[in-house]
Amino acid sequence: MDNDIVLRGGMVVDGTGAVGFEADVAVKDGRISAIGKGLSGIRELDASGQIVCPGFIDIHTHYDAQVFWDPALSPSSAHGVTSVVAGNCGFSIAPVHADGVDLLAHTLQHVEDMSFDTLAAGVPWDEFETFPQYLDAVERHGMSLNFGCYVGHTAIRLYAMGDEAYERPATPTELDNMAGLVDGAMAAGALGFASSWAPTHRGDKGRPVPSRVADFAEVAALMEPLRTRNKGVVALLPGGAMANDAMFDLQRHIGRPFTWTALLTMAGSDRHKDVMAEHAEARATGVDVWPQVSCRPLIFQLTMLEPFTFNPWPNFAALMDRPIDERIAAYRDQSWRDSTWDQFQGGLSQMLNWSSMAVAESAKRPDLIGRSIAELAEEQSITPLDVMLDVALSDDLMTRFSSVVANSDPEGIAFLLQRDDVLLGLADSGAHVSQLCDACFATDLLGNWVREREVMPIEKAVHKLTGEPAAVYDLSDRGVLEVGRAADVVVFDPETVAPGPLRRVVDFPANGERLTADAPVGMTHTLVNGVPIRIDGSADPEGFNKRAGTLLRS
Repeated sequence: MDNDIVLRGGMVVDGTGAVGFEADVAVKDGRISAIGKGLSGIRELDASGQIVCPGFIDIHTHYDAQVFWDPALSPSSAHGVTSVVAGNCGFSIAPVHADGVDLLAHTLQHVEDMSFDTLAAGVPWDEFETFPQYLDAVERHGMSLNFGCYVGHTAIRLYAMGDEAYERPATPTELDNMAGLVDGAMAAGALGFASSWAPTHRGDKGRPVPSRVADFAEVAALMEPLRTRNKGVVALLPGGAMANDAMFDLQRHIGRPFTWTALLTMAGSDRHKDVMAEHAEARATGVDVWPQVSCRPLIFQLTMLEPFTFNPWPNFAALMDRPIDERIAAYRDQSWRDSTWDQFQGGLSQMLNWSSMAVAESAKRPDLIGRSIAELAEEQSITPLDVMLDVALSDDLMTRFSSVVANSDPEGIAFLLQRDDVLLGLADSGAHVSQLCDACFATDLLGNWVREREVMPIEKAVHKLTGEPAAVYDLSDRGVLEVGRAADVVVFDPETVAPGPLRRVVDFPANGERLTADAPVGMTHTLVNGVPIRIDGSADPEGFNKRAGTLLRS
């Protein structure tokens, strides 16, 4: 019988890391039916002169809510991503009590820059309470990409403890209840358990998110269901009570892969090399811990209305849920400015690089766009903080400032990308939507780091985007082009592939805005379970409407 589709004349890079070879790839009934020369099919798609490879896997997304109003999971689907993992950092949107939706939504608003109004309007909160019910709701609504999700520590804590999850340790009874919730989620197919101790993660009323209130014993107890069921991945933002040695010991006990976010570079620092040396030594003893790395500089756009990167400091944290007029009053108060500047000189000062900050967008001060904050401060003989506050106040707090927060050392990034003991992660797709868009990481890797910088061969890059994460997450049907496997397939032009431009749009529920990268270069065809969603460089509405994605259950 004829195949449904044949991708003809391309260079097959199968996701294993093996050298590419010229062949046609045939698809039938959603699966790879043949790989070879001279194949025929009812429909043919030209792949001549291009790479044919498995669909890309994005392991660090926050599409937990967006999947309901945007089953295409844009812009990831434009960049060859065919499978995503949501629920990262402990911020799944289930379990959740009906009377706890507002608290959970306010948490996501502050920590992941998700609009409260968009969440309220776009998520069918009445369709689920437990995590298994959430997975069923996602599957019932359908999605155009394959979708899997961690169960999140913060969501578990809020469900079990309410607002007190922000304030105190769990009782033994509450801890048993939370462990049962994790076990139920794993039984239903959660891809693992996620938690965070990151100092940047402040939620409702500027308080540290609930997972940061937990001690080591609580986090370890909540991982036990992964050990007893022998499935799933643990995803962490370590810090606080979770030093590397403790993480290594815990992974040995749990026996499932750990991954943590994120190992980033800083210009002038070799910390990334020291960390990798420590991990390599542990891996040699059998430890299965994967740092996540990124191929993109971590560049945020922030406003003084939602200054995410400043929220770890107490003065800014105290303003997070205050009315705008109180925020403006604080910004005008020189004593508040002086106190905040003193705070900036403290232990987190390495997070601030004023020379990397610039005015990105301003309606009332367009003359400043592109100007460095440090240069403006020097010109005016004031602090960089004073510059940002003065400009923002003149612009109704809507000035956007760009800031290179981390991953600013290209040589360090190149060193990390080539390693076999790290995972590509931290795309944060679906989060920080008005502040950044790194969902285009795959096209950046292939264009910037493979073609332009020649950091690695195309076969290794494709493996890191496909076969490597599929193996860690036990996605046995994904990540490799092989007869019998699911037909998640991408065709791209290695001579032109690139992320394309960023643009700001208003297309979320309740007039929510975001940055998006929806016009990549060189992305020719994409198939999800054999259904084309991108053909000849353009999105295929008919394919998207079929919602051919599969719920990825562990």
